[in-house]
Amino acid sequence: VKHHHHHLCNGNMTGKSSVFFHLSVFPDALPGKSIKSSGARQHLDISTLQKVFSFLLMASDVSVIDGFDNPLSLCLQMFSVAPRRFLPDVKNPCWFEELRGDVSADPYGSNLFGRSFRQIQLIFEQLSGSFTQRLTRHDGRLQRLRCLPYFYIIGQPKCGTTDLYERLRLHPDVRLTPPKEPHWWSRKRFGIIHSGERPQTRFPLDHYLDLFDPVALQIQQSLLGNSSSNIITGEASASTMWDNDAWLYLYGNSTGAEPPSLVQDFIHALQPDTRLIAILRDPVERLYSDYLYFGTANKSALDFHQKVCESLRMFEGCLRDAGLRACVYNSTLNKAMSVRLQVGLYVVFVLDWLSVFSRDQLLVLRLEDHALNPRPSMSRIFRFLSLGALSDQRQRQISKSPVSNPRRASDRDLGPMRPATRELLTLFYSPFSQRLAEVLQDESFTWDL
Repeated sequence: VKHHHHHLCNGNMTGKSSVFFHLSVFPDALPGKSIKSSGARQHLDISTLQKVFSFLLMASDVSVIDGFDNPLSLCLQMFSVAPRRFLPDVKNPCWFEELRGDVSADPYGSNLFGRSFRQIQLIFEQLSGSFTQRLTRHDGRLQRLRCLPYFYIIGQPKCGTTDLYERLRLHPDVRLTPPKEPHWWSRKRFGIIHSGERPQTRFPLDHYLDLFDPVALQIQQSLLGNSSSNIITGEASASTMWDNDAWLYLYGNSTGAEPPSLVQDFIHALQPDTRLIAILRDPVERLYSDYLYFGTANKSALDFHQKVCESLRMFEGCLRDAGLRACVYNSTLNKAMSVRLQVGLYVVFVLDWLSVFSRDQLLVLRLEDHALNPRPSMSRIFRFLSLGALSDQRQRQISKSPVSNPRRASDRDLGPMRPATRELLTLFYSPFSQRLAEVLQDESFTWDL
C-alpha cells in the first residue's frame, strides 16, 4: 500500500505523510482510541438544564441570556417546551401542553416549515380548521396533545433511508408525516436551511412538533376511546448521524478543536429512551452515488476521480495538524472538499452515538442486505421498534414494493467509477470499515474492502 497510491492521482499526492499512512500517523486509530474524543464530552442532562433555567429566571435582562456562553443556552427554548415525562398509556412520546394566548388565532400561521414546503402548508391549513375541537380541558385549562418521534432513521445519505422509510409506512401502527427529512436537529434549529449555508432564522421546537400533529390527532382519538395507543411516528433526516457543521457558527473552528456538543447529546437530553436506525453501504459506492445525486453539471468518471484526489489531499492536510475526529467534524474542511469523504467514515459517528446511547438503542443495517431482500431487514426493524407481527399479505406487500429514490437513468448512463478511483477510495476507507466491523461485531461491515 505504501508506495502504490501515488500514480493513482497522477503523482500529485506528495510526501510520505499521505492520507494512506493514517495508520502509521495514528497507530491507535485501529483500536479506536483516536476516534474517541480527546477531551471529555459534555453530556446534557435535565438537572443541569434546570440550573440553567433558574439562572435565566433570575436574569430578566435578555442581553445576559444572549451572552450566556454555553451550548446549554441552545436548549433553553427546547426544554421549556418538552416535558420530563411522557404519557404512560401511549407508546409514542407524547404529552399534553397547556395553551396560552389567543386560542382562535391560527396556530400554524407562523410555522417556518409551512412557509418552506407547500405540501406541509396544505396539511397545516386542514389542521387549523379543526384545531379548537381538538383541544381538551384539564383543571379548567385548555390543552393540546404534542408528540415527538418514537424513532429516528439517522443516516446515511444515499444508503437507502428513503426506501426504509417508505416500507415502514406499510406497517399499520406506523404513521409518517411529511417531510421525510425535516433536518431539524442538525440544521434548522440553528437556522441552517440548506447544508453549507450560513444560519438564518432558527426553527423553534414548536414548529418541529407541529409536523407530528396529524399523528398526535390519531393518538388522541384512540385515547378518547379509552384505549391505550400503539401508534408510533418517526422521521428520516439522513443528516442527523453525521452533520454537526452548525457548531462552526456557534463556536468558531479553531485548529484541532472538536464540537463541544453533538446532535446526539441534544436528542439524548430530550429523549434518552429513543430508538435509532442507521443504514450504511460500501463507503466507496456511497461516495459515487452521492456525487451522482448531489453533483453539479458536467459529471463524469474523470471529474469524480479528480474531485476524489483533491478531497483526499485536503483531508490528508488536516490529519497532519489535527486528530481524526477533529478532521471529520471540521466544518471548514467539509465545505471545501468537493466530495463528502467524511460521510463514509461511519465508525467515527457510530462510536460517538454509542458514547451517549446504549448499543441496544441503535440498529445498524447494510443497504446491500436490504436491497437483496427487504423482508428480513424490515422484520428486524419491526422487532426493534416493538411493532406487532404482520399478516402474510402485508409482508408480501412490503417485499414487493418498488425501490424508493433509485439512481436516475441519466446518472446510470455515466457508468461506473474508474478502477483507479475505486482503488484510492478502498485504500482510504478500508481501515475504518475494519474498525466498524469490530465495533459492531459483524464482519460484513468490512464490505471486503
